[in-house]
Amino acid sequence: MAVSTFDIDAPRWDQSTFMGRLKHFFNITDCTTALLPDSRLDEAKLLVESCRAGSIPPGTTEEQLHYAKKLYDSAFHPDTGDRMNLIGRMSFQVPGGMAITGAMLQFYRTVPAVVFWQWVNQSFNALVNYTNRNAASPITPKQIGVAYVTATGTALATAVGLNLYTKKAPPLVARWVPFAAVAAANCVNIPMMRQQEILNGIAVTDENGNKLGHSKKAARKGITQVVISRITMAAPGMIILPIIMQRLEKYKFIS
Repeated sequence: MAVSTFDIDAPRWDQSTFMGRLKHFFNITDCTTALLPDSRLDEAKLLVESCRAGSIPPGTTEEQLHYAKKLYDSAFHPDTGDRMNLIGRMSFQVPGGMAITGAMLQFYRTVPAVVFWQWVNQSFNALVNYTNRNAASPITPKQIGVAYVTATGTALATAVGLNLYTKKAPPLVARWVPFAAVAAANCVNIPMMRQQEILNGIAVTDENGNKLGHSKKAARKGITQVVISRITMAAPGMIILPIIMQRLEKYKFIS
């Protein structure tokens, strides 16, 4: 493909296939992009915008354009074009989420520890949800506050309640309490943060990008899928790791 005719907004991989979608999401969640300075990200944005305007700098290769688009997608909001805060970016999800998940799985024995790490997790989730919100459906500061307090309260009530309830249960059951709290909070946090989409619907377009109208059904379906996917993504680490740790703690080198 000639660089002069390069469509920078076209998917690099076939999005109708699972592998194509997998490569796309591996690309935008690459945590190494979170280490780059703002100046490098701004350069990538400038190159993307130049390409869209049809004025690609001489000597630019197709690979450079792909990499610029990767940086742009990882750091700039798709609706507003504004640079997103570091913690809320998809590229920060692996290191950030991994650290918080590890802390929740490790510090689960006491109520203060449960309360603190559930609060940290919900604060992290709220920031991620706000950063990646649909800018076409604006949400007020009051709605954001209500969503945050409700999700945090749900997580804390679930975690503390189950923590106390499982005092006499097998140790493994207590290790699964953080997952139950995370799942419950996701069922509240995401719909609350995206309530405007549920109330007013989301924009629906045809294959050419022409806006056809708004659909509440599409919004409900999309948000439901997000909730299910968030819980599913958390499940392997928060269900399987406790089983592994339970077995490892039988050995002297761990205990």
